[in-house]
Amino acid sequence: MKHERTIFAPDAAPLAVGILVMADTNALSLAASVDPMRAANRRAGRALFTWRFHSASGASVPLTAGFDVAAEPLDDRAEMDVLMIVAGFRLIEQATPALLARLRRLAPRLRAMVGIDGGSWFLALAGLLDGRAATVHWEDLETFADRFPRVDVRRDRYVVSGPMVTTGGAAPCLDMMLDLIRARHGAELALRVAGAFLYEPVHGPAVPQQAVPAARLARADPALGAAIAIMERAVEDPPAVAEIARRVGLSPRRLEMLFADHLGTSPGRFFRDLRLDEARRMVTDTRLPLQEIALRTGFAGQAAFARAFRARFARTASALRRGQ
Repeated sequence: MKHERTIFAPDAAPLAVGILVMADTNALSLAASVDPMRAANRRAGRALFTWRFHSASGASVPLTAGFDVAAEPLDDRAEMDVLMIVAGFRLIEQATPALLARLRRLAPRLRAMVGIDGGSWFLALAGLLDGRAATVHWEDLETFADRFPRVDVRRDRYVVSGPMVTTGGAAPCLDMMLDLIRARHGAELALRVAGAFLYEPVHGPAVPQQAVPAARLARADPALGAAIAIMERAVEDPPAVAEIARRVGLSPRRLEMLFADHLGTSPGRFFRDLRLDEARRMVTDTRLPLQEIALRTGFAGQAAFARAFRARFARTASALRRGQ
């Protein structure tokens, strides 16, 4: 986080933020970027942050929640210190050459650029993350790393790499914004802002993203949280339940009882469903061949994958991909 232009340093001057909202963004990611600034201003009694909403065309932007956000066009003359890009779906389609060129022109003028959720894709496609560390939503991590070999892709909740900041989604964005408030205006204000949302800021930037909130389960039972973390890291090459139990220092029977008590299922079924949920995401969000998806989610062959997929989702992977 040491950089001569970093925004993560004490600074009483208001920070001017432009928010580029892409179509089909989820409302929670947008709120996680804006509401901490609003709450900080309210509790400080003055404008610590200012912000304006932008879109690539200047038209209002539809969100996945079913409402539009009014926006003004993003142009080379936009007055801001920081540009936050908030995105969710249809990323490649919206990453037009004109928009990427504009991002490249804006970058040298700004103190920072922030990719929130799918916003990291726009920074990477513009070449602005080359040679830097970055993250993206956990569902896209593998695809993102394959697509951008010059980016040091990390599973962290958020990453600050010089003037480029990336977050893994809505909750990591909130963590990042609280860290920004703390760095600029002190820990007390950051805690008061977190309190306004009844949010417990327990996550540092390098805490890995997880599909299941294993840290919360770990408070109920550390071995249960550790077992789920092992499962999430081993989707492609799943160990046997007995091996997972051994790694967390339990007998297979005791692990079965923990899953039954806390999650109402067995560790084997939980692990299989975790892998199938990831397979479903790959079917809908990527163009990977189904055989490749089967291998990446730990199935030895296409037939076993097809049977398990149909049993869980009541239709085949190919039918889901066709929208049937």
